Amino acid sequence: MDKKWHIESKLAQIGSVEEPVTGAVNYPIYQATAFRHPRLGQSTGFDYARTKSPTRAVLEQAAAELECGDAGFACSSGMAALQTVFMMFAQGDHLIVSLDLYGGTYRLLERILTKFGVTASYVDTNDLDELESVRQPNTKAVFIETPTNPLMMVTDIGKVGSWAKQHQLLTIVDNTLLTPYFQRPLELGADIVVHSATKYLGGHNDVLAGIIVTKGEVLSAEMFFLHNSLGAVLSPSDSYQLMRGMKTLALRMDRHQSNALAIAKYLQKHPQVAEVFYPALPDHPGYEIQNQQSSGNTGIFSFKVTDARYVEPVLRHLKLIAFAESLGGVESLMTYPAVQTHADIPVEIREAVGVDDRLLRFSVGIEHVNDLIEDLDQALEAARTEVEGGETHE
Repeated sequence: MDKKWHIESKLAQIGSVEEPVTGAVNYPIYQATAFRHPRLGQSTGFDYARTKSPTRAVLEQAAAELECGDAGFACSSGMAALQTVFMMFAQGDHLIVSLDLYGGTYRLLERILTKFGVTASYVDTNDLDELESVRQPNTKAVFIETPTNPLMMVTDIGKVGSWAKQHQLLTIVDNTLLTPYFQRPLELGADIVVHSATKYLGGHNDVLAGIIVTKGEVLSAEMFFLHNSLGAVLSPSDSYQLMRGMKTLALRMDRHQSNALAIAKYLQKHPQVAEVFYPALPDHPGYEIQNQQSSGNTGIFSFKVTDARYVEPVLRHLKLIAFAESLGGVESLMTYPAVQTHADIPVEIREAVGVDDRLLRFSVGIEHVNDLIEDLDQALEAARTEVEGGETHE
């Protein structure tokens, strides 16, 4: 890709000029695990698919260029990407991690990595005093979600990255919710970026994938070793599917954020909604930071209803919006973090952060915004009528 191209052009042209023999504008699926050697001591650059695969290589190069990194690595899931990154650390190492954290990441850290002697402290990563208070001689990295899932807490990546470099720590950023279209952490001082590419990068709820992008020759070489050694790599067919989804990322993210902002504003005024968590709203505590380090906003936000009794009937009465886990697809999905995505986080920790029994998470799709608002409105009204003892009429 030409570095001078705008990101919209880079996305649309992923893989379009990489096949010189036929000129195919969609890079082919090379469904091969082994590759012939021209002669002893020579290679085409491809030997075994776990190490390097043609279709996956095109995807990985695109990911690195979009995130302004030096190397990209495509993994079999977002959790596989995180596991590969966390395998950089050894017994006795300590990590500083975002307080409001995706439940699967917490589960990996607390139920698996602890078995290998890796420990973590959870803090508001936007507070340098908190970061300093938990830093230990054995601390190796800061892991940031920004915005966080599900409470949309925003961290100043540049500020934390500078602090981390002063103490010879790595800065790792989960960029799933904003994607390189809206935010590029490596340009802001991060060392490693990870994605659950299942979400916005794929965008269609049809491919499971993870992406890692690294900055620097030494770090990239270490990640290549781990990616190849652990083997949680993305298949050729899934690599093709992910590239196809990424081609429309710019269009989708623009629609996701415009829909999400309109619906968040609607819910702010709804009598059954107590609070809305979305960084695009001016009263959000991370609003200014978000505007400084990002060019747009994600399509996901969370909100709290005024009464926990509304939750079940709201989810049951949704018609257009699906009651389903995951996020980032073209279809709108709503989930209940306390019992689904964040169930592995202990209740006392969840509730201290704010993930309580009134919180709903809404992944806003690309449907017509008026239809989504109408669906929310009727579901909230049906819930209110049930809770107050009346009857609903559909």
